[in-house]
This record gives sequence, structure tokens and C-alpha cells, in this order.
Amino acid sequence: MYLMLPPLAAETMFKIGSFPVTNSYINSTLATLGFIVFALIINKKIKKYYKNNTTPKGLLNFFEWILETLFGYFDQVTGDRKKTIKFLPIVGSFFFFILISNWMGLIPGTGSLGVFQVHHGQIELIPILRPANADLNVTAALAIFAVITSHIFGIATIGFFKYFNKFIKIGDVWTAVISLNPVKILVSIIEFFVGFIEIFSELAKMVSLSLRLYGNIFAGEVLLTVIASLIQGYAAFGIPLPFIALELIVGIVQATVFSMLTLVYLSIATADIHSHESHEPSDIKENKPATIAMT
Repeated sequence: MYLMLPPLAAETMFKIGSFPVTNSYINSTLATLGFIVFALIINKKIKKYYKNNTTPKGLLNFFEWILETLFGYFDQVTGDRKKTIKFLPIVGSFFFFILISNWMGLIPGTGSLGVFQVHHGQIELIPILRPANADLNVTAALAIFAVITSHIFGIATIGFFKYFNKFIKIGDVWTAVISLNPVKILVSIIEFFVGFIEIFSELAKMVSLSLRLYGNIFAGEVLLTVIASLIQGYAAFGIPLPFIALELIVGIVQATVFSMLTLVYLSIATADIHSHESHEPSDIKENKPATIAMT
């Protein structure tokens, strides 16, 4: 048996006007529809639970357990239950969308069932379904949305000008100049140029988030394709199982990494920004050791 390695870019199945519908877009749409159906079922059960004032059980009880688990992990990052509740809809959606999309790539038929098309003079099998996160367009869109959302929350929390000063430190330069302190002026000038590095770091966040998720999922697809191509007979049904189990773990890990990094970005963006004077601990002024805590 010989299978074609998946290309780097998702394949176009058809077009709606000028909009190309790729096989990865079909996969992500199915995952989204699954979430909508699940949300409707949970919403119905929640209304029934509050109406009858009964003990939750079954699917609703399982869903509550998931929420309690997420609250516990998110609280360790945010350190504030109010922030956890605020960020849960976004970060939780990232986690479950990425997780389900990754696992949908392991459903039999994904990547193997498709239609034959002529490409560059050769007949190739174009799979109908391709894991959504094996498409760089999908992971890039998730990463861009995550980083931009963190800035929106940051501006809404601490104010536009105060948040803007985090990157372009004009306010710190002006404060240092009017203080006529040469050391503060020098430090403010250095930090002004460091602010531009912060801007590039925000772009680096988008690149690292998207490429990390895309690379791991795409590499898994290539691995499974190679294993399936090398093995024939009844062994083809048993030998790939350990690799499929590994992909299940990778799907959880990648969903966790992406969502937790997004939560960290949101927490940092909404943290209050203090001036140099307020950052100077009293322990240092009194020549006592200061304790620095990092989350």
C-alpha cells in the first residue's frame, strides 16, 4: 500500500464564489458544529436542572467536573478567580477546539478518503478531511486572535495610554527628563528602545504559537502516513496503534500548551503597570533582602 504524504498547504475541495473551501476548513466546520450541538444540549440540561432543582448527573455532571478542573488550573496562572471567569470563555474555547480538531484527525477516513484530481499532469488523491490544525492558516488565525485579544483586554483593563506606554515609553522619558536625573534619563532612553523589542516580541508570539501547533500536528500526520505506507497485511491494523495513542497525547499536550500560553498573555496584559518609583521595594531602601515572586 502506498499513500501520498500530505502537502504543506491544505487542498481546495471546491469554491463558493471566490472563497476556496479546503479540506481543513471542512474539518474545522464540523468541529464547530459539534460544539454548537453540545452547547445546545448542555443549555437544555442546565435549564432543566435549575427548574427542577435536582442533583446534576450524567453529561451535566461530567461538564461540571470539567469546569471545576479548568478553574483549578486557570487559578494557578491568573491568581484571581474573577480573571479566571473572565478569560474562561476564550481560553476554554481554544482548548476544546484544538483538542477536538486534533482528535478528529485520527478518525478513520481522515486523510485517506477523498476524490481524485489531476494536479500537474498527475492523478492525485485529495482527502476530503484534513486535521484543521495541520493547516497553517487555521493555527495562524488562532494565534493572531489570541494575541490581539490579550491587547484588547489589556487596554480595557488599565487604559489605552497606560497600556501604550508599555511599548512606546514616551511617558517614562518625559518623567525622567523633568526630574533632571541623568541616571533616570539614561534608563528611560534605554527602555524606550527596549519598547520596540516588545513590539517585535508580540509578533514573535503569533509566529511561535501558530508554528508550534501546526508543526506538531502536521508532523503527526506525516508519521502516521509513513507508518501506514510501510506496513502491509494484517499488521497494518495493529502496529500503528501505539503511534495513534501517541497522537492522542500530543493532541492534549498541544491544546494545553496553546490555551495556557494564551491565558498567560491575557494575565500579563491585564496586570497593572507601575512606575519605577512604585516598583522600588521598601526592603531595598532599608538594605533588607527583598523577595521577588513570579507566577
